Amino acid sequence: MSAPTLDAAARPDDPTTVGPRRVALAILALATGGFAIGTTEFVSMGLLPEIAAGVGVSIPSAGHLISAYALGVVVGAPVLAYVGARLPRRALALALMAAFVVGNVGSAVASSYGLLLTARFVAGLPHGAFFGVASLIAASLVAESRKGRAVAMVMLGLSVANVAGVPLGTWLGQNVGWREVYWLVAVLGAITVTLTAFFVPRRPGDPTASGRNELSAFAQPQVWLTLLVGAGGFGGMFAVYTYIAETVTDVGGLGSGAVPAFLLAYGLGMVAGTWVAGELADRSVMRALFVGSIGMGLSLLVFYLVAPAGWWGMPAVFVIAVMASVLAVNLQLRLMAVAGRAQTLGAAMNHASLNTANALGAWLGGLVIAAGLGYRAPALVGAALSVFGLVVLLVSAALERRTSTPAA
Repeated sequence: MSAPTLDAAARPDDPTTVGPRRVALAILALATGGFAIGTTEFVSMGLLPEIAAGVGVSIPSAGHLISAYALGVVVGAPVLAYVGARLPRRALALALMAAFVVGNVGSAVASSYGLLLTARFVAGLPHGAFFGVASLIAASLVAESRKGRAVAMVMLGLSVANVAGVPLGTWLGQNVGWREVYWLVAVLGAITVTLTAFFVPRRPGDPTASGRNELSAFAQPQVWLTLLVGAGGFGGMFAVYTYIAETVTDVGGLGSGAVPAFLLAYGLGMVAGTWVAGELADRSVMRALFVGSIGMGLSLLVFYLVAPAGWWGMPAVFVIAVMASVLAVNLQLRLMAVAGRAQTLGAAMNHASLNTANALGAWLGGLVIAAGLGYRAPALVGAALSVFGLVVLLVSAALERRTSTPAA
């Protein structure tokens, strides 16, 4: 994906002159924040035994740390968007990443389970709001025809985290200590603050913005429909991802050493899917969402069929991740388009929706496993969730046509 460049002629009201190099560095700074966030979100899952031993709790209790982070994302997205509505977006991004650093430093030094639980909640609070404001900044720096690519490049940091940050963090946590992982993430957050301060252009805040205006997003039916597409349709991926290790070993008959290879395929699929998402978005966000929803459901069904065949499940995992990224990027763009005046809240709520999908997919997948249907069953649950997301998307498209609102 080529770096987006600013079309100065298309932005005559731009108060600053931003050249292509500055645009690329600004987006790199924001993507670095995405890398840090993606690392801290997913690395905890692979270090639960070490964390549990470190604070003296059972592994199931340590699993609540992941839930605490997800809860922080869901709570933080609307609250911080409301509070920061009038702030210049660069200043808001800096404040959010500073809070992220504090949460991860707190995680590294927590001396008890209760303190660690609180720190993980705090670390999750800026997650959704940061991705929202970073996407708005990236979109504002480029011409209209390249907004999809710009937002995809910010989200690429999250994808690359699954290829590089999470494996490195897992190795570090197992061989050096889990606290050092959170220190590393805090350093990445501090680097993001520095890069953002240097390279993201200053823009004045919107004097007409207010918390009340941001809350107006919740009065938009299309906002709720888009959030439902994310919470339901994206949950299918998490239904499979949560139990991928057991599926690979118990169903596929492979050794535990194959699990990292499957996770690498997932991470590479996210990277490839983020590039595809940007290309599709700049043609039509709505069509891209249909591609992602249908592709997700079909790839989950294929995974259900090939999971007993061992390594043949790996290509299906790759495609699942591709479709997940297509959905995530285009849901972000869709929310930015349908939120009206509530741009900050609309953009921030995407990751609140996706973390709801995380909890929903894992919970429903666990229910069918507990019912004795085996580790393949979550793939069918995921396919059903994809059908739900597709139905909601069809309702959204029909409503848009009826109200004669141009598709995003």
